[in-house]
Amino acid sequence: MSSDDQYDVIVIGAGAVGENLADRTVQGGLRTLLIEHELVGGECSYWACMPSKALLRSAAALNAARAVGGAAEAISGDRVDVAAVLARRDSFAAHWDDSGQVRWVEQAGIDLARGHARLDGARTVVITDAEGATRRVTARHAVAVCTGSGASIPPIEGLVEAEPWTSREVTSAKEVPGSLAIIGGGVVAVEMATAYTALGCSVTVIARGRLLAALEDFAGDAVAQRLQESGARVLTHTGTTRVERDATGRVRMSLAGCDTIEADEVVVATGRTPRTADVGVDTLGLDHLTPGDALPVDDTMLVTGTDWLYAAGDATMRAPLTHQGKYQARAAGDAISARAAGRPIDDAPWGTHVATADHRAVPQVCFSSPEVASVGLTADQAAEAGIPTRVVDYALGRVAGVSVHRDGAEGQARLVVDAERDVIVGFTVVGDEVAELLHAATVTIVGEVPIARLWHAVPAYPTASEVWLRLLEALGRPS
Repeated sequence: MSSDDQYDVIVIGAGAVGENLADRTVQGGLRTLLIEHELVGGECSYWACMPSKALLRSAAALNAARAVGGAAEAISGDRVDVAAVLARRDSFAAHWDDSGQVRWVEQAGIDLARGHARLDGARTVVITDAEGATRRVTARHAVAVCTGSGASIPPIEGLVEAEPWTSREVTSAKEVPGSLAIIGGGVVAVEMATAYTALGCSVTVIARGRLLAALEDFAGDAVAQRLQESGARVLTHTGTTRVERDATGRVRMSLAGCDTIEADEVVVATGRTPRTADVGVDTLGLDHLTPGDALPVDDTMLVTGTDWLYAAGDATMRAPLTHQGKYQARAAGDAISARAAGRPIDDAPWGTHVATADHRAVPQVCFSSPEVASVGLTADQAAEAGIPTRVVDYALGRVAGVSVHRDGAEGQARLVVDAERDVIVGFTVVGDEVAELLHAATVTIVGEVPIARLWHAVPAYPTASEVWLRLLEALGRPS
């Protein structure tokens, strides 16, 4: 094997996670190969975070202006300009051209190979390009699987045959259909329901439970109410039993309870599945690694039962969010570099080479209307974990900085406090334009800042951050 086929590190998957991991190992002095069979930049850049937020932003800005007297009177027209929204979305997805990302990879000193990568035993990867030609490469130190995830398709009769949209199609659609039925009640479902309703589409959301079921109850309730006020139909605690597309192209859906929904397109937003089915874990002789399943890892992102195979991001399903995957990638890249150089590994909680926050401080924003921002545990999750808690809520409309920012402002913030340790373990806020409140909560939870110390973190007046003072007042001043 030539030196051209031997690397220190091989990274499978050139999405945001793979890029970050490869960048970290190159900075650690390791010759690194990054392999991608689609677009360099991955799901987030072209079919998820960036295009979805671009679709949502225009309507959010318009709604914000309409909620301020003096600005509202200057607005003409009832809706956003659909063509302009789609064009702006296209620009943020780089028109699905990855040349800019490729230039970054090259400038970072990372080697890039195009093709499908598959493990073929320890430290060996076979790359098959678009023409079917193969290349075998080996890694001296590590191989990292950063292949992300794909949309899960539930086993509903006729659904596959109806050719449903997934997150990819709904974020990259070139035209807005007249009507859309969305199966699911999570973040993708409510964000796309928010976006397409604002684009003039007739939207129906069908959820087995309540909306945003993993978050505090009041979050999903507020989003459902706003969707309905905007003209969407929200059906909760019901399931889809059958789907069919007729000769005209329309989709007909049968629901539990014999209701029927018709739409131009159906979107499946019922979760994600790790893309590990054809990564080649079956060639490693390890019974606990099953193709299609999440890869089990320790906190340095080393795959269980190996001393060379790593995984980060959705391939592990530890915390399937882009920012958490990038965090894992940084930890993994640093751990690989340290081990390759024979340096000690700092794998204690909150250590240099670990991803600890995935267990207790995962921040997430749902860019629905209203926005939902959360980090840490919900009140129910804390109770289930056996943590003695104090839970306090505060209405955002009573915060001066919020009320002056938006006429008739509404929303709610919640703190979940570990009553024994006197630190915050959970924070949720629901309201318009509240996402930027989240990082303060993340820092507070990660830093385990005592409540007594937080009293001395003075929020500027009048800003939305004053909600922190009001929440502390609701907890009560320490004696």
